Amino acid sequence: MSEDLHLRKSKAASYSGSTVNGDRGDKVGKHIAPSISEDVTSHNEDNNEDKNIEFGIDRSDQASSFTAFFSVVCVVAGTGALGLPYALSQGGWIGLFILALSWILSVYTGILLIRSLYYDGKTRLSSYQEVATAAFGKIGGWIAFFFTAITLVGVPVLYLLLSGLNLHNVAKGTSAELTFPIWVIICTAIVAVPFCFFRSLKEIGFLSAFGMLSTVVVILIVLGVAVKEAPNQTNVVHNSVIWDMFPIALSGNPVYAHVEAGMRNRKDWNKVIIAGLTFCVFLYFLVAVPGYYVYGTDSKSPIYDNLPEGGPKAASIIIITIHLILATPILLTSFAIDVEKMLKINPEHRSFAVEWALRFLFRGSLIVVIAVIAIFVPFFGDFMALLGAFSNCALVFIFPVVFYYKLTGFRGKPWWDYILAFLTVLLGVVGLIFGTISAIQALNNDFKNM
Repeated sequence: MSEDLHLRKSKAASYSGSTVNGDRGDKVGKHIAPSISEDVTSHNEDNNEDKNIEFGIDRSDQASSFTAFFSVVCVVAGTGALGLPYALSQGGWIGLFILALSWILSVYTGILLIRSLYYDGKTRLSSYQEVATAAFGKIGGWIAFFFTAITLVGVPVLYLLLSGLNLHNVAKGTSAELTFPIWVIICTAIVAVPFCFFRSLKEIGFLSAFGMLSTVVVILIVLGVAVKEAPNQTNVVHNSVIWDMFPIALSGNPVYAHVEAGMRNRKDWNKVIIAGLTFCVFLYFLVAVPGYYVYGTDSKSPIYDNLPEGGPKAASIIIITIHLILATPILLTSFAIDVEKMLKINPEHRSFAVEWALRFLFRGSLIVVIAVIAIFVPFFGDFMALLGAFSNCALVFIFPVVFYYKLTGFRGKPWWDYILAFLTVLLGVVGLIFGTISAIQALNNDFKNM
């Protein structure tokens, strides 16, 4: 049983390592589904009623740009950082160049995605799905919804699975020892409180600050222990280039629309996304370089599995578990907001009591389903790695560029924009190919070892 749990932990952590105007705007805008525009008020009309209301959002009631920064870091950084030394062990030092390139291009697509929300200058689209619908009709919207659902539901499943495994292993042999399913249920109950009782990301924004802090603490612990362990590591093997794994770990695009909606000053978005992803990549290098340098091809995922037994390792496991629990409601709330709008579970269509009851019923059912999957579905980490190879690369790199150019037109962009767009799509396609190959190989090994 313990070997199986350790295998599931390794797989889950590995996957987690792996977010204007134009001359065509009016033409495309005519094909937007009614659900996109029915809850959005024009900018000019809002200004006439209240200068604080922009595109149907009362910005004076929203959170600060610092809260948005914390949300970006909390969602993007985490177990992904702890899996990077292992990614380098599979791909070599060239992975650092790929990581730096993915950082630049992730910032680029994060900016493009928010620009696409305001592409016609009159309305604000409220989600990734609505941008896809505006660009490619209902079919495009449902394709985008499918991929965002994989990320916003699948990753929380992995987070609860990994949280349960972490606590199960830490408590093993102590008076607090419980079975793996019970620990998953306990973690799920903790996540359910903010998820079920708070409506938007603005209301749970405080969780992101603590989630970010927990990630920083764990990385500093791993860094300190790795430096201390360096003299004891002999015959360490490093590779320059092995084309087996691309460390593309900067994913957060599906939640950006909701994070930006919760900002008091939407004009700060470019600063927020640049600062947030820059801080994330700094943390990534802080753990990837010393982790791979000290442990080489023996690096594990997560990297704290390489640490000797003792206080630092136990503290790292507990603190990163806190991060997982705090990040899960942010992802789930982003998904729930999109579905609730589709189901018209909002104040515009329901009374307060009915809206609250339907929201509680939907979110409660969703969190139960997620817990059941985390406990009972075998090899879920590798199945998610296969689906994630498509969803992550498509949502972060390919779709934002395609949607933006479709909505705003291909002509009239600066020359560097075309270069960035080409590199972004290329990186997305390459990452998709390598991710798919790696996930299929992992699934094949799983079924062979059954």
